Amino acid sequence: MIAAIKPAGSNTRGLLAYLYGPGRHDEHTDPHLVAGFAMLGMPDPGRDQDATLTQLARHLDEPVRLRNSEFGKKVTDHVWHCPVRTAPEDRHLSDAEWADIARRIVEAAGIAPTGDDLGCRWIAVRHADDHIHILATTVREDGRRPKLHDSGIRVGDACRQIEKDYGLRRLKKGDRTATRRPTQAEMHKAQRLGWQQTSREWLQDRIRAAIPHASSAEELLAYLQADGIAVKPRRGPSGDLLGYAVGRPGDLDKDGEQIFHPGGKIAPDLSLPKLQARLETTVPEEHPTARRNRPTTPWHQATDALHTNMDDDTHAQAHITALGELLEATAQKAPAHLQAELRAASKAFARAQRSQIRAENQAAHTLRKAARDIAHTATGPDGSALAALLTALVWATIVAARWHEAKHHAHQTEAAHQALHHLKTAADHVLAPVLGTLAARQPNEQARRTLAHDVRAAIPDHADRILTDPAWLALATVLADAEARGHQPHRLLKEAAAQRELTTACQPARVLITRIQHTSRNPIPNRRAQAARRRTTTRISAIGIGAYPTQPATLPDTVVLANRPRL
Repeated sequence: MIAAIKPAGSNTRGLLAYLYGPGRHDEHTDPHLVAGFAMLGMPDPGRDQDATLTQLARHLDEPVRLRNSEFGKKVTDHVWHCPVRTAPEDRHLSDAEWADIARRIVEAAGIAPTGDDLGCRWIAVRHADDHIHILATTVREDGRRPKLHDSGIRVGDACRQIEKDYGLRRLKKGDRTATRRPTQAEMHKAQRLGWQQTSREWLQDRIRAAIPHASSAEELLAYLQADGIAVKPRRGPSGDLLGYAVGRPGDLDKDGEQIFHPGGKIAPDLSLPKLQARLETTVPEEHPTARRNRPTTPWHQATDALHTNMDDDTHAQAHITALGELLEATAQKAPAHLQAELRAASKAFARAQRSQIRAENQAAHTLRKAARDIAHTATGPDGSALAALLTALVWATIVAARWHEAKHHAHQTEAAHQALHHLKTAADHVLAPVLGTLAARQPNEQARRTLAHDVRAAIPDHADRILTDPAWLALATVLADAEARGHQPHRLLKEAAAQRELTTACQPARVLITRIQHTSRNPIPNRRAQAARRRTTTRISAIGIGAYPTQPATLPDTVVLANRPRL
């Protein structure tokens, strides 16, 4: 059940004319009162032919008129409007049930508290099966104004309890970080103009797509303007940027003027202060050793940037926000056949980026820089690099979902799971041919038996699942390649298993492949490498020439995460 409190107005009769009228598309049927502050003697223009809208408006406005006649400053914003709607799959509610729901909502809002005979005047009008409209005048019988601060939160809590009591679809509790729902006027306008999205939805997507390309708010606005979006900055006398609004081309008002939407009204995290906090954090100076060891491509840099474990909630929130930017940048530069899934993942994850926890954006500078590097790269990734990054993004999104779940962020958890579904589909599509290539180069039977013994010794609790996993042959090739480069398969398996629990992994062999590929690319001491190679030579001689391929596998590295990882 959704109850949407509308902005205050001053024309009681005008709103009544809409509620009792045919609707903009003749959708109103049988408008009538189902509840009110005092039903006895209440004029109902829908059921009483002698009652008029003017009579009902005067009846509701009486406390407002009395107050305005006694005080010098008149009340001009006295109309309170709250449509209440059930979900399409909910059962039909009777007028009596809707009346009870209306009373509970005006009580929760502070319009008419229980037992308070001096509350505001209100009515509930029903003109459709699935919703009612509550109209109230916000001057009490004693002339005071009601306390409506945070009424939306209280009404939302009441709706959650109503859903439970009436067996309706259960919605998640809001946390004031969601975007505003499109109004009916916005949806009708989009439909009339043949647009797939309302203007605010369209502008939100364009701003999020531009964020990875910008390192400051000024750059962001310039990028949007270059993309054909109307931009109206608000500046102080010094020229400093104080705010901004954007407009969709072709979105005009009745006078033919461009309609602009402030960033904060498009989405809570797109206000100028929040964008500046994300984009304009100071990047710490990088140590020369880190520069030397940094991967050469932005795709591998992004994969490595996902390695970091966070030590507190503000860092976690910052990394989740930056993760959304990396998802968007990856979707823009991915091959065409993957873009639909990746764009869907990015769009879904936008809701997971926002919570009430303040983000320490400085902590995510490496991840945000990786997103910008990808956005600015001239060429797309090769299959190896993209597979590495997608595998890392899958796990990072799992970690984000678990963090939100632990914090009881219901909407964000659901959004992360939606994004995860699309990411897994894209990752499966990329990894399938790579795993097939690895399996085709599998070691001979004797080598596989030896490697299987390593698996049972290193990971005894999961050995049976690993060895029966369809990806086992590919894992055997990866282990053989790693041993040929001087690594010990037993040690690699133990290290990989320690990075994250395998109990919840549906394909443990595939999980181990991605971890071992990352670990086995790291250099090892010469002495250890030489000893490992001597052991490899001995084993190859005992088994037969060609037991281990000398060409390394091409499956890319992936993210290294702790056993109970925290983003």
